Amino acid sequence: MDDSGGPIASPVAEGKLEAAEREIMRWDSASRAAEDRMLFDSGDRSDAERFLRAVDEIRRSIKGPIAVGSPRRLSSSSYSGSTSANAIPIAMARLEDEFRNILVSRVNEFEIESLVDLSSLSMSTEEDSAGGDISDAHGGDISNAEGGEDWSLRASGLEGSSRVHSRKSSSYRSMRSIREIDLVPEDAIADLRSIAERMIASGYGRECVQVYGSSRKAVVDLCFRQLSVEKLSIGDVQRLEWDVLEAKIRRWIRAARACIRIVFASERRLCERVFDGLGSVPGGDDAPFSETVKGAAIQLFGFAEAISIGRRSPEKLFKILDLHDAISDLLPDIAAVFHSGSSGSIYTQATDIHSRLAEAVRGILSEFENAVLRDPSKIPVPGGTIHPLTRYVMNYISLISDYKQTLVELIVTVPSASSRFAGDDPAAGGPEIEFPEPENQSPLAAHLIWIIVILQHNLENKANLYKDGALSHLFLMNNVHYIVNKVKGSPELRELIGDDYLRKLTGKFRQSATSYQRATWVRILYCLRDEGIHVSGSFSSGVSKATLRERFRAFNTAFDEVHRTQAIWLVPDTQLREELRISISEKLLPAFRSFLGRFRHHIENGRHPEMYIKYSVEDLEAALSDFFEGCPPSALSRRRSH
Repeated sequence: MDDSGGPIASPVAEGKLEAAEREIMRWDSASRAAEDRMLFDSGDRSDAERFLRAVDEIRRSIKGPIAVGSPRRLSSSSYSGSTSANAIPIAMARLEDEFRNILVSRVNEFEIESLVDLSSLSMSTEEDSAGGDISDAHGGDISNAEGGEDWSLRASGLEGSSRVHSRKSSSYRSMRSIREIDLVPEDAIADLRSIAERMIASGYGRECVQVYGSSRKAVVDLCFRQLSVEKLSIGDVQRLEWDVLEAKIRRWIRAARACIRIVFASERRLCERVFDGLGSVPGGDDAPFSETVKGAAIQLFGFAEAISIGRRSPEKLFKILDLHDAISDLLPDIAAVFHSGSSGSIYTQATDIHSRLAEAVRGILSEFENAVLRDPSKIPVPGGTIHPLTRYVMNYISLISDYKQTLVELIVTVPSASSRFAGDDPAAGGPEIEFPEPENQSPLAAHLIWIIVILQHNLENKANLYKDGALSHLFLMNNVHYIVNKVKGSPELRELIGDDYLRKLTGKFRQSATSYQRATWVRILYCLRDEGIHVSGSFSSGVSKATLRERFRAFNTAFDEVHRTQAIWLVPDTQLREELRISISEKLLPAFRSFLGRFRHHIENGRHPEMYIKYSVEDLEAALSDFFEGCPPSALSRRRSH
């Protein structure tokens, strides 16, 4: 027994301990002789194994608590003797250097860009091109549109995006998942684990975690740079122009997939292989992984968070839906990667962003409805053609229907009763807009029908801007026909709108076509009536030639005016234009042929018949082909009867 009452160490044990201390001191990181040599670098493992055995021997010999702290500060220069307790900090300093060196030098090289191009993770070419077209389509704020010019630019862009985008039902639902890669070779993992085990057991787990985290963090940062993930604050993101932001959202979705499914997942796997089962790690078992990726993950999701809380406007809807769908698709993988400990907050952040994006979608749809209802443009479009607002709105809701799978889940309430008043203030008692509510209709379908209803209400107000009643009807016919065709042209939109409401829309444009014909042609056909022409009790032929001449003159004047005016009106749909001309021909030509046949000889037997009979039936038929072309009739088309 020694003076303290403890057992006296045997000479053999003392010899082993002294040998272990000498081994530790030989590799003291503060020694110049050992500074340039690494134990775990050479193919000869004997030095590394002797050093680890020496650490184990010294740890077994220490009965009291081991002094902990930075191995750098507790190296051999801090001690006058060479006790076992002094050797531990020196050994830990050495192991820290070895740990860092392995993490930096013995890694599997890879280019994250080459992995992102794998079919299991990358966006398809079609998705990229669709995103690009949509980006071009939303160049402004619907609520600020005045007149037709801005609407035209946005409408044409949306038509292009609709053609591309409709080829996919939802942009970013991939059903693809994690693909872990080996970041470090097997033998290096074994060395890392051996070192981590000694450092944690010796009370230097925090230092071990810090070295691990700082070394691996540099690799993660490199991957972020390769994927163009920028360090942007929420303010930076919200100050970006929308077209710039759209491109960044596309890149972010691609980068987020790679970061979650490759980078973070592989870092999680490496961390588990190095640290699992090594005892209590300071900060929790998740600490090494959290130290490595938490800052990067916060940076990654900070961009999506900035979008989720940014200013809402209709042109942002589709990119926000893309972002929402991408995060929806990634949430199971985020849960798998960030499933415990301090890193679990990343999953919570992702779910919060996902919820805010869903709320942003609902808010944007509501703002879009209000913008359509209250569009301020007061300038009638020339020729009664399709209003840019109509094109924009219908292309917009066609794109909405492409996101049906997502929006059916997000839109859970029908338009509120207070929104069904035309005035800005429902309490002021403005007229209520009639809103059909078919049974078994989803809330999303109700909103799309409501948008069409308020679009029609707006168009009726715009139709009143025309001084010519016939042109007002033609304008409504053109626009409602365009609405019908857009619904018919999109199977998803047609399914949501329903055939019952589609029939009502079809009836509306036909009613407008009928109203146009009445407003234009009733007064012209009235010139061809028999009433007042026949004279009874006369020595003449029983026909008042003066009245007959006046009828022909009135018909010529009226038709000339309509021909000149309505040639510059425009019916852009070729089939509708031809159908309207045929309908007019079926009323006008038989009436004129009959009138001319009955009374022509009365005029031709008199003086200057060409002053009254300007048109043959063929001339009228040719003139009708000028109607609704959007340009003045040519001189050649105005053929005259001889």
